[in-house]
Amino acid sequence: MIPEGFARYLERLGVVPSGSPSVEELFALQRAHLERIPYENVGIQLGRPPGMEAEQSVRRFAAGQGGYCFHLNGGFAALLEALGYDVARHVGGVHQDPAGRGATGDHMALTVRVGGEGWFVDVGLGDGPHEPLPLRAGTYRRGPFTYRMEPSVAEPGGWTFHHDARSTFPVMEFRGEAASPEDFADEHRRLSTATDSPFMTTFTALRRDPDTVHVLRGRVLLRIGAAGAQERVVDTPEEWFGLLEGAFRRDLGDLDAADRAALWERVGRAHEEWLGSRRETAGRA
Repeated sequence: MIPEGFARYLERLGVVPSGSPSVEELFALQRAHLERIPYENVGIQLGRPPGMEAEQSVRRFAAGQGGYCFHLNGGFAALLEALGYDVARHVGGVHQDPAGRGATGDHMALTVRVGGEGWFVDVGLGDGPHEPLPLRAGTYRRGPFTYRMEPSVAEPGGWTFHHDARSTFPVMEFRGEAASPEDFADEHRRLSTATDSPFMTTFTALRRDPDTVHVLRGRVLLRIGAAGAQERVVDTPEEWFGLLEGAFRRDLGDLDAADRAALWERVGRAHEEWLGSRRETAGRA
C-alpha cells in the first residue's frame, strides 16, 4: 500500500514498498534515494530558496528536483514514517575540523529503529554512506569507502560519524535526543539567505553511486572512487547543464532561459574569484 501523496516520490526511487518495515527495504530506499535524488542548491543560487517543509520537499522530489540536508532528510523522514518506520530527527553539525565542534545545527541527521536495531540513516550529506550504518561504535567498510561511528564526546548520548578520508568533510556529529522539524527552521533560513552561507556563495551538486561520489562544485567536476579522485573544469554551459540533468539526475524543467543564463553567469563569476584566490595563495607560497 503506497501512502497518499508519496506515489510519484516512490516512483522516482523505483522502490515498491512491501507494506511492512524491514532492514532490507530500508537499505533499498536509502540506496535509491542517494542514486536518484541529488544534493543540490539550484533554487538558493537563483534567489528563490525552497522551504524545508516535508510536504514541499516531497513534491519537489516527485518533480525531479533535489535539495540539501533539511530538504532531503526531511522529506525522506516523512516517507519512512508514512511507510511505518520508527524515525527520529536529530540536530547535527558538519565540520571540516576532524576534531568536530558538536551539533552546531547546520545538519539534520536521522536514526531509524527496525529489525531490533538502531541505524544511522542519512540521504542529506551528499557523499554520505550509500547504505545505513549500525548505530553502534565500529568501523564499517562500504565499497571503496571506510566510515566510523563512535559515541560523541561533545554531545553526551549523541554520535560522531567519521567520514572516509577522501570525502568532502571529515566529521558529522549529532545529538542523541530527537528533534522536531521546527528546530531546524532558523538555521535553514540562515543557510538559504545569508550572504556568507556556503549555499549562497558556491553552487554544489552531489550524487552517490555504490562505488563513486559525483561532485559538481561551481564549474569543477569531481569523481571520487576506488582509484582516487578525478577532477576537471567544465568549460561550456551546454556541458554543465547536461551534466546537471544527466549525471546528477536533476530535472531542469523548472528553469527557463533567463534562469539558465543567470545561473551560469553566477557560477562563472564564482569560478573566476576562486581561480584568483588560488593564484594569490600560490604567489604568497
